[in-house]
Amino acid sequence: MITNRLDSRLSLFAPCPRGLEQILADELLALGAGDIAPTDGGVAFAGDARLMMAVNLHSRTASRVLLRLAHGGYHADQDIYRLAMSVDWPRWFDVSRTIKLKADGIAARVKSLDYIGLTVKDAICDRFRQTHQGRPSVDTRHPDVRVNVFLTADEATIYLDTSGEPLFKRGWREETGEAPLRENLAAGILLLAGYDGSQPLLDPMCGSGTFLVEAADIALNRAPGRARGFGFEALSSFDSAAWEKLQLDARKAEQPAASLAIRGSDRSQAMINIARANLERAGLADLIEVAAADVADTRPHAEHGLIVSNPPYGVRLEEQDQLAAWYPELGDWLKAHFAGWTACLFSGDLRLGKLIHLAPKRRTPLFNGSLQCRLFVINMVEGSARKQKDTGDSEIESEGGEQ
Repeated sequence: MITNRLDSRLSLFAPCPRGLEQILADELLALGAGDIAPTDGGVAFAGDARLMMAVNLHSRTASRVLLRLAHGGYHADQDIYRLAMSVDWPRWFDVSRTIKLKADGIAARVKSLDYIGLTVKDAICDRFRQTHQGRPSVDTRHPDVRVNVFLTADEATIYLDTSGEPLFKRGWREETGEAPLRENLAAGILLLAGYDGSQPLLDPMCGSGTFLVEAADIALNRAPGRARGFGFEALSSFDSAAWEKLQLDARKAEQPAASLAIRGSDRSQAMINIARANLERAGLADLIEVAAADVADTRPHAEHGLIVSNPPYGVRLEEQDQLAAWYPELGDWLKAHFAGWTACLFSGDLRLGKLIHLAPKRRTPLFNGSLQCRLFVINMVEGSARKQKDTGDSEIESEGGEQ
């Protein structure tokens, strides 16, 4: 449990987009976490309250930071109620704080996850009543405290959400355009691509500018959580002095604002307008150049660099047919103008790696929510770009060789 002593050991879990577990584990190691254990969709780890706050502030790829309060087996709903009653809830937060419950599960043997959420809510309220403090109120929209329950077929785990709003909400985005890429997935893709802030970077299909902002944060060493609040600030044990020190250290570690070798373009002027507004809110309007331009008209701004982009992928059959005809044109554009660059294309269309008529060096499986995707990494070496042979192998069939 968190106490007023910052050296208390906490059992923590950070979910993340599937496919980014090792990137997140590396982040946690760099921040000083212990007992790091990646699993499907997240990473378990241990540390003190200061580390918990630091992960919330600094992690680029985590979706949340969850603190484990209780864990045990169950056979019936009442077992989960008793597990929740075993937690000393008044120690964690004041009765005046509003709460929200969320229940999830994999192969959970319960009739209703929503009912399990209500069961745990009742246990929290009953535990407060035992101390004659009344009961906390529920607020499903803007709660002070969020409690998560996760069930497997025979085990239940109760977590306190120390993040509050999910961590991909950095605080700068207001306008997104259609189907925006979540910020923590975009950051993870950049890190998988090998971006460290020193290379020139281009997104020729930049949409609302998510890759551009996340790349700039990496280049300037800016903490992604610097402009938002967190759930741990509502806990009774919150150490405001320690938190202010973490924030101050993060600001001191930032690189001075200067023009960055990051460029973005999009064929839609409306999307460029949204991207510019997002860059303005992120404090990057004077550091990154964006312009309305078709992909085919976009040219490199350096001899070597990285292209990191999320090309469109169709849902309807006619859209898929159009993309199948466009992918070879995309490959021709890369070969004609970007020798010496590395193209990193993130797509939910698993045909891209074959239809672009280039040989991806890597095909990394990732998930955008529940959508299976790939990060195709293509080295554009002058004179050696070769067409991918039509072997009939699908991306899914070749997954065993992916990284």
